[in-house]
Amino acid sequence: MNGSARVAKGRIEEAAGALTNNDKLRAKGRTDQAVGHLKQDADTGVRYAKDFARRVEAKAREAGQAAVAKAEKRAAGSSCRS
Repeated sequence: MNGSARVAKGRIEEAAGALTNNDKLRAKGRTDQAVGHLKQDADTGVRYAKDFARRVEAKAREAGQAAVAKAEKRAAGSSCRS
């Protein structure tokens, strides 16, 4: 169950507990909401980490390609002088 579904389930349980004066059900609902919010935050963190890793990889690839191009240019320049 994803985070938003868990939050919704928790709200329903908490409301049902309030209507029936069932403190255990209300507490379970609050717990489910908290777990749902944690899952949402964790998913957001994972998404940001993946995006960051992709950007770092792209920059590293660009830097590597630039270094290879520079080395090839130097090699071509030195072979012309000989």
